Amino acid sequence: MRVEFESELWIWDARRDESWTFVSLPTDASEEIRHRAGGLRRGFGSLRVRVTVGGTVWTTSIFPDSGRNAYVLPIKRAVRTSESLSAGDVTVVAVELLDI
Repeated sequence: MRVEFESELWIWDARRDESWTFVSLPTDASEEIRHRAGGLRRGFGSLRVRVTVGGTVWTTSIFPDSGRNAYVLPIKRAVRTSESLSAGDVTVVAVELLDI
């Protein structure tokens, strides 16, 4: 399964001093992912994904966020730097589920 969407980068409040930056997957895509995963999960409920933002592709995990009723995706510093992104910017993200 591959999902492409636009999302705003936001900083996780609990780790604001370390600038952990995320995007939220759309709720409808998150529901479909939960359905397809069917209980398959790793630590913290994570699922492995391949991500594309601009010209950068990497493998990471998405995590369920009950407060947002969606999965969230960390955008690491190297990606933000190479793609000239900061918290508050909106970017196009493609997420491909692995292992499902």
